[in-house]
Amino acid sequence: MLMAMESRRHLLDTDGLSREEIQELLDRAKYWKQQGKQKHALGAGRFAANLFYEPSTRTRVSFEVAEKRLGMETIQFNPDTSSGVKGETLQDTMKTLASIGVEIAVVRHAGVGVLAELAREDLGLSLVNAGEGNGGHPTQALLDLFTMQEHFGEVAGLRVAIIGDIHHSRVARSNVWALKTMGAEVVLSGPASMRDAQLEQHAPYVPVDEAVRQTDVVMMLRVQLERHRETIFTSADDYLRAYGLTGKRESMMQPHAIIMHPGPVNRGVEMEDRFVEHPRSLIFEQMANGVWIRMAVLERSLEKE
Repeated sequence: MLMAMESRRHLLDTDGLSREEIQELLDRAKYWKQQGKQKHALGAGRFAANLFYEPSTRTRVSFEVAEKRLGMETIQFNPDTSSGVKGETLQDTMKTLASIGVEIAVVRHAGVGVLAELAREDLGLSLVNAGEGNGGHPTQALLDLFTMQEHFGEVAGLRVAIIGDIHHSRVARSNVWALKTMGAEVVLSGPASMRDAQLEQHAPYVPVDEAVRQTDVVMMLRVQLERHRETIFTSADDYLRAYGLTGKRESMMQPHAIIMHPGPVNRGVEMEDRFVEHPRSLIFEQMANGVWIRMAVLERSLEKE
């Protein structure tokens, strides 16, 4: 059984998890994966609501699959047809959901710090961060760690390069905290305009070619065009040549090194099209592993003191 740390088992970000808690989630994900695709009764008669205020495919669908595999009842909350359009606060929405029997709220939101603010109140349900602005995306980081552990045997001692739009990336933030907690070394790289001074206090910035050449994991990040107000590059080809994974850079990688990407991939921008399904690529394994990690996270949230 997973250890209980608080009355409501929130998952706000990876910086709130100890090494033991992360490893326990990875172990539980392994357990669920070994069980295969059958439906379980752990969550029978219990309700989760998925509140996605930003677009999502991988995260939203894998949470829904994870909930159904645990036997939970799933509510797909549509912000556009909710009382939020009438002025209801998010706090009151959560209290409403809790009052009618929802135990877990899986939330994707554009505002940074929104979930932490909600967690300070006793809303009557557990909160799971499914991506918060450019703040954090803990389940993505956990599934990334699970994929690395599955491939290499352990995370400790790995050298991981995170390359691309660092400043706007919630994935980068959650991965830096989780990887360092688990004993991996992290380096950052990408365009100067996309650097992040706060993260560079925890992981050094290095040139792209150096990052690719010296690491076990090359994690490319999506260029988040929707979060940029200025012109960030003149063309996709220019970005690819300067900062993306080209054939030349792939040839610099260590023989055992792997390619990762949280998705969605801008093909021909972050990497040449052929590297998405390349033998080195674990991108689709990451997506598949999202279900098992999210089952572990939901299980944790159901276990309250």
